[in-house]
Amino acid sequence: MNFGGLPYKTKQFFFVLIKLSIVVGAFYFIYYKLTTNENLNFEDFIQNLNENRFFSIKTISFLVFLSIFNWFFEILKWKTLVKYIKLISFKNALEQSLASLTASLITPNRIGEYGAKAIYYDKASRKKIMLLNLVGNMTQMTVTVLFGCIGLFAMQTIYDLNISYFKFLNIVIIGCIVLGLVVLGLYRNRLKIKGFSVEKLKSFFKNLPLKIQFLAFAFSIARYLIFSFQFYVILTIFGVSLGYIDAMIVITSIYLLASVIPSIFIFDVVIKGSVAVYLFSIVGVGVNEFTILSCISIMWILNFVLPSMIGSYYVLNFKLQKTNT
Repeated sequence: MNFGGLPYKTKQFFFVLIKLSIVVGAFYFIYYKLTTNENLNFEDFIQNLNENRFFSIKTISFLVFLSIFNWFFEILKWKTLVKYIKLISFKNALEQSLASLTASLITPNRIGEYGAKAIYYDKASRKKIMLLNLVGNMTQMTVTVLFGCIGLFAMQTIYDLNISYFKFLNIVIIGCIVLGLVVLGLYRNRLKIKGFSVEKLKSFFKNLPLKIQFLAFAFSIARYLIFSFQFYVILTIFGVSLGYIDAMIVITSIYLLASVIPSIFIFDVVIKGSVAVYLFSIVGVGVNEFTILSCISIMWILNFVLPSMIGSYYVLNFKLQKTNT
């Protein structure tokens, strides 16, 4: 972060203002998303939770435990990735992961996560840190796509989605052609992805030890299995009668389709809700849109809101070093 030739104390003052702005902005974003959702009235949402006895100590404790377990593997994944540059403790990885989550809430597609993690390191290491964060996000997306394709294939096999294989094949061929042209354009024109040339990205990924890549992939799988199971538990709390395997087929398909649909982060709940209602109607389970949106909102609160509140503490206590300005 560069404040020009300002004195160090002045830089510290401005940095405090920035930290306060991040925390206030994050809390306002959470408040706005919970109270002004046209598709989910907040008062009706709370009433629905009461009717389903959601606020019992046993229920909340179990769901929070799953969220902690989910973030445990995310923090462990970040600790493993950063080991490529330097060794950090689990506590340091926890601070960087949760603080960057808080900072990213107010940025489109959580892009602020990259800069927030990078600022913890010296200037020479920051580009590598951003690339490592990209690797972490890519592994999670890869797992989502793999499980989602399996789930979608199972839905087509079991419930017959009436997908025209000829049309599907045409879409795949067109998609491959478009992807090939994009890749060719990147190589020929030396375009950059997130500020990095394709050549540098290839070199970085090639030099990243396979052990680190494997562990990052394994931790991503663990996270996916945990939060998808958490989704299933929440569905059962709301009285959705569906076997675990059938529910996982739908849940994995939801995450896949919601991931590939272009969206702004603030509309993520609405998109997942619409996809979920459609898929659950296919398997013959009478789940209304309000119940689905309630489940997805609880997932968001447990896995984003609560960790970001903890992360706000680390944001406010972050110290700007004289050598890291």
